[in-house]
Amino acid sequence: MHEFSMALEVLALAGREAERNKAKSIQEISIEVGDLSGVDADAFESALGLIVKDSILDQARISLVRTAGTGTCNNCNDEFEMNHRMATCPKCQCFPSEVKGGEEFRVVSLVVE
Repeated sequence: MHEFSMALEVLALAGREAERNKAKSIQEISIEVGDLSGVDADAFESALGLIVKDSILDQARISLVRTAGTGTCNNCNDEFEMNHRMATCPKCQCFPSEVKGGEEFRVVSLVVE
């Protein structure tokens, strides 16, 4: 379950940013998790929920933004949403020739006080 170690890293990053900005608390953190990132967003959210108690993120509003990937069909050139790597074109069931987005895992914003 690498989601737990990723949650620990997000907590460490938040702590470093708070220290760098001489902040006493973090009000809000927004994290983008792509459907194709290899991160189970639900498991990550659960892990984060377990480790924030008595931390700099204890009172923070935590927002997870899930993003789907987009594929371009190899056969008909149609663009379609991909929520997993083996998704096929809904029109012709071919695999994508190109995948755009959905692989992100990043802290998008952090509001400190």
